[in-house]
Amino acid sequence: MVEPLARPRRISMPAKTKTAAAKPAPRKQKQKEESPADLRAQGKALRDKHSRQAHAGWTAPAHRFDPLKILEQSNEGRVEELVPIRYGRMLQSPFTFYRGAAAIMAADLAKTPNNGLNLQACGDCHLMNFGAFATPERRMIFDINDFDETAHAPWEWDVKRLAASFVLASRSNGHRPADARDAVLSCVRSYRETMDEFAEMRALDIWYASLDIETIMSNLSPRDRAIVRKRIEKARSRDVVEEDFPKMVDSAEGKHVIRDNPPLIYHTQGQASEKFLENLAEAFQRYRETLPEDRRVLLDRFKLKDVALKVVGVGSVGTRCGIMLLMNGESDVLFLQVKEARTSVLEPYAGKTSYANRGQRVVVGQRLMQSASDLFLGWTEGAKGLHYYVRQLRDMKLKPLVELFSASIMETFARYCGWVLARAHARSGQPALLAGYLGKSDRFDKAIASFAVAYADQNERDYERLRQAARRGLIDVHLES
Repeated sequence: MVEPLARPRRISMPAKTKTAAAKPAPRKQKQKEESPADLRAQGKALRDKHSRQAHAGWTAPAHRFDPLKILEQSNEGRVEELVPIRYGRMLQSPFTFYRGAAAIMAADLAKTPNNGLNLQACGDCHLMNFGAFATPERRMIFDINDFDETAHAPWEWDVKRLAASFVLASRSNGHRPADARDAVLSCVRSYRETMDEFAEMRALDIWYASLDIETIMSNLSPRDRAIVRKRIEKARSRDVVEEDFPKMVDSAEGKHVIRDNPPLIYHTQGQASEKFLENLAEAFQRYRETLPEDRRVLLDRFKLKDVALKVVGVGSVGTRCGIMLLMNGESDVLFLQVKEARTSVLEPYAGKTSYANRGQRVVVGQRLMQSASDLFLGWTEGAKGLHYYVRQLRDMKLKPLVELFSASIMETFARYCGWVLARAHARSGQPALLAGYLGKSDRFDKAIASFAVAYADQNERDYERLRQAARRGLIDVHLES
């Protein structure tokens, strides 16, 4: 295609002198498309910056920050009376402490080597944030299911946090050190080999890729397959009207109210309650506008009946979270979960995200990393400038019973987590570039296994510091029965 001529400038010319012809605008240079082989070579060259072995081990810096101060800072802005519950849940074991200590590890990871290859990272990538759930087409898949901390950040941070979680979960289950190491090696090997496969695939095929729960079951023993099959059938047969509604809702004279179960589920009272509901109506309308038009048509069939506050998770305890009860008539029920979105723990070290609404950060990150996302996933802004994201409360979700995993099941689970994380990273990153760095050998796998064991030790030392603080009465702790 011929480029249009540039418009000539107006210049003063001597009499009887012709205006010079305008020069054509220079043609834009076509950027050379880099082949997978080119990208692999670039990735391999990155080993000169940080070798794969550079990721091995962990030694706390001489002037490492105080982990308890990091936790204290992360409590800022939370519901003050719920913070003791957060501490109580973190004190159950070193593994539960780890689940609530994403901010501590983010500060530590910022001091570890990375090659500057940033992509959409989960931010809180531990094994309890993986599980099975139903897609909008009602197919059961296995994927990452928590994105509160998602941000654009180094890919290595997700791999290292996931790896260390397998060491801590294995220790919690009483597995041998060799078994814990095998679980990490299985996870990282799967990540590396899957990334190598994605490096040769078309971009569309990577986005279409997903891990079906039936695929996982085909690789289980007959006994374990039967156990998982039973849980899946229970999840599939779960009826919101028949099961969740009677357990969660009190009904009288045609009025339906979410049942209180303090301190975990409760309503605000008095004038605060009236103001809360008023603000909620505005926030709900803003949420609706973030949904695609077809989803709005579906949502509009339901009427908002009640809202209650809810305590969730370990690291999320104290953030504002609510349950919304919506109904279409008397037998069509929809529960939505509204969860506060705060600044990601990665942002102080990876840079601020570009989204004005932190709920949008979570939603966009989730859609980028998951192979299929919730039908009602959206975001909004509430009173006092607080940001939220919204999703269904329960939708055939299947949490892993990690505390019951044998060493062999832990290793199998680790392999699938590695596959899913590689697929999630490949969607926003350059898989050939990552594959070139990771290579074909197990050097990176072994380095991360070494890091995972050493960092699990660090986590246990930090956990012990929290225990000592609780014993000395320096923090308030609420232990749930």
